[in-house]
Amino acid sequence: MSSPTALCAGRVAVVTGAGRGLGRAHALALAAEGARVVVNDLGVGLDGSGGATAPAQQVVEEIRAAGGEAVAHCADIATAEGAASLVATALDAFGGLDTLVNNAGFLRDRMLVNLDEDDWDAVTRVHLRGHFLPLKHAAAHWRSEAKAGRVPEARVVNTSSGAGLLGSVGQVCYSAAKAGIVALTLVAAAELGRYGVQVNAIAPAARTRMTEETFAATMAAPAAGAFDAMAPENVSPLVAWLGSAASAGVSGRVFEAEAGRITVMEGWRPGPTADKGARWSPAEAGEAATALLARAEPPQPVYGAR
Repeated sequence: MSSPTALCAGRVAVVTGAGRGLGRAHALALAAEGARVVVNDLGVGLDGSGGATAPAQQVVEEIRAAGGEAVAHCADIATAEGAASLVATALDAFGGLDTLVNNAGFLRDRMLVNLDEDDWDAVTRVHLRGHFLPLKHAAAHWRSEAKAGRVPEARVVNTSSGAGLLGSVGQVCYSAAKAGIVALTLVAAAELGRYGVQVNAIAPAARTRMTEETFAATMAAPAAGAFDAMAPENVSPLVAWLGSAASAGVSGRVFEAEAGRITVMEGWRPGPTADKGARWSPAEAGEAATALLARAEPPQPVYGAR
């Protein structure tokens, strides 16, 4: 299954939520580029319920059938024990860890006034804590390697979303968690660069279990032989490159990836400003803010807003 470029030859990659959809596509793409892959997946339903080992093991078998190397990991990476065992699995099975792709997640969509705190906690737990804990344990390993004089060429690819960048009606907890992942990415990139670790994020748009109903309602299925713009495999080449040594020097960035398009996302930057040099009165502050807004770029619309 090797690619002519073999960008990830000799590397060990971990992909969370890799039993289906984007995670599966990322695991296969990394393996095709020569990586040995730890395929993590709990095998839960779309809402996070249930669990099974079959999805992860099926991807492992796909990689092996194509001539690659892979092992399954089916623990909960949103727990300290599960995240620690994820890193330990890579070290035990393949003797190292070079690339971490954080991808696991599920949905419990509700309008804000209808959202239960248990649903909020469940979604932010798997998306945000499920990014933080694997990253923490992988970073601890890489820091130890760097302090021992073995500075790694480590790569982390986190998964945000357009919902995290712009917001999405009916997805307040998902949007908040995905926005948190962007901030996590920026801070981790700043803190871990000294240890040879690069951290980036993607905001993918593709047909997965979480999006299939949306795309089914808005897009027709591609004709036979035509380019499938919503295939998750369209996103994975960027992930494979970011996860390779070839991406040297790229860190703290967010990329939107959809169909055949890659966009470098540019986040909060200072816009129009006014400085009185003293304290504003409320009325003055309002006048100044109104004048500044007239000069500012209008915000991008929230997904689903009318």
